[in-house]
Order: sequence, then structure tokens, then C-alpha cells
Amino acid sequence: MFDSPLSASAYEVLGVDPTATDDELRRAYRLRLRQTHPDTGGDAADFIQVQRAWDLIGTPEGRAAYDRGHGFSAASDEPSWDGWQPPRPQTDTRPRARSYGHPGGWRRERYLRLIREWAGHGVDVPDPYEPALVRSAPREVRRLLADALAEEETARTVSDLGMGFTVWHDVQAGADADAKLDHVVLSPSGLYGILSEDFSEVVRFRRGEIIGRGVDGRAPVATLLARMRVIAKAARVRFGGAIVVLPDDDLEQAINELGKVRGIPVVVVRRSALATVLRRGVPGARDIGGNELFDVRTRLQQTVRFV
Repeated sequence: MFDSPLSASAYEVLGVDPTATDDELRRAYRLRLRQTHPDTGGDAADFIQVQRAWDLIGTPEGRAAYDRGHGFSAASDEPSWDGWQPPRPQTDTRPRARSYGHPGGWRRERYLRLIREWAGHGVDVPDPYEPALVRSAPREVRRLLADALAEEETARTVSDLGMGFTVWHDVQAGADADAKLDHVVLSPSGLYGILSEDFSEVVRFRRGEIIGRGVDGRAPVATLLARMRVIAKAARVRFGGAIVVLPDDDLEQAINELGKVRGIPVVVVRRSALATVLRRGVPGARDIGGNELFDVRTRLQQTVRFV
């Protein structure tokens, strides 16, 4: 919440300028509470956002910390927030899942190119992840960074599951440069294609698809299944299920079973529930074990190419 490149700032949620006085901020908060309260015809999700925004900037101490971390502070000597920087190398020595490819790498590269193009040729961009710069960029540019962050979070979750899991990131799934499958995960519970997304608002479901304002008319489930078919045909393997991973705030329930879509079981899960789903398996997915597990891994290793 408020940490996604796509999400509105706490000030935008309350409808005030970042330079507003404390009294103006308090009046705006009370007004937004009345406007968004479900008992007066408001939206429950918006009402919760207003409360969270106030929790962040409703006190002088909280507001100062929020401003420092989100690029609203004018002080040049304040520490910068590096929440959007690429993840640092892990130093944990525990056994990790086998991992191939660079999660989020393709989208980060595109983001870096487009943010500099948007800033203008010849303009120095010392920190392409500076919060004020990111916040002012066009939505399509911010979406690239948001989705890169989502892919990196999924990669961290799968890595922590241990050596019984193998994952391929940013897998090429078509002739077009942007036709990629975010993650292919092989485990004893099945073979899964995974899409990592960030829609910056609560989504809904209709006829096996994800819908909502933040979806922007796309068909994420259909796109995921189409790219899984490309990989399945090339490697001569069968996927047991499809998983769409969203930030926790994007879903009202932790695990949402969409049933079989085009013959493949599909679930949409909160990021915090992904490890549980991968360990238990997607309902209706076929388990893989023994020699078959080794055979599927070998076929994928020989076939997978990265974007």
C-alpha cells in the first residue's frame, strides 16, 4: 500500500497538496472519511485507503518519515528510499531452490530505457528510482517497474522453498520480444506457469478472467495460458496449473480458485499465500514425482530460452 510505483500517494488519497498545513490535512481527512464511508454510499476499499493514508501522515512524526521515504522532503541531506532499487545479493546460506534467469530483469531494462527517454535526451538522471521522478512518470512506465518488483518478490518466495523446487524466470514464450512467461516452477506438487502482477487496486473475477480498473482491459489469465501452451509444446511437457500472484492489497481473499480455464486449473493468490499454494499444489493439478520429475526438468533445461 502506497509503496507500489502505481499506487496513489497518501496525499493524493486524502486529496491535498503535499505542502498542506496540518489543519488542512485534518479537514481533508474528515471530508474523505464522509465521502468514502460505506454507510453513506462510499466504497469500502476507498474508505480503508483513507484510513491508511491518515495512519501514515496524520502525525508530524509520521508525516516527516513518509515525506523522507517517498520523495516529498525538500531536505537534501535526508536519506533516500531505495525500495525500488534492484534486490541486493542474498547472503543467507540456507539451501535454495534451483533458479535460472533474471526475475524482473526484462522489465527493469525497459523501465530504465523509457524513464530516461521520458526525462528527455541530454537530461541527467542520476537516480532513475528516485520516488519523485517515478511518481511523475507516465503510468505505462511506472507499470513496468511495478511488475518488475512483483516478479522479484515472487522469485524470493520460490527461492525460500528449498532444493525441491526449480524455477525459470523471464522465459521466452513467443516470437515477440515482450512475449514472456514470468516464471515456470517445477515441484513435487506440479508444474506451474506463474504470472506476477500489480494492479494497484482490488480486482474481481468474471468467467475465468481478472477484471478491474487497474487491469486496463487486458486479459492476464488468457495471456498466461497462451504463453504456457507455447512452452508446453516446445518442451513436450504438461503444466498442472496456472497461478497469478498479486500484492496482498489487490485481493479480498488470500486464495481464489477460478476452476479450469481452457483445461488448466487456475488460482489467483495473494503474495503472502504463494508458498502455501506451491507446497500444497493447485487444486486439480497433477502431482509429479520420481523419474517424471527428472524428465520434465531435463526437457525444460534443454528447451527454455530467456528474454
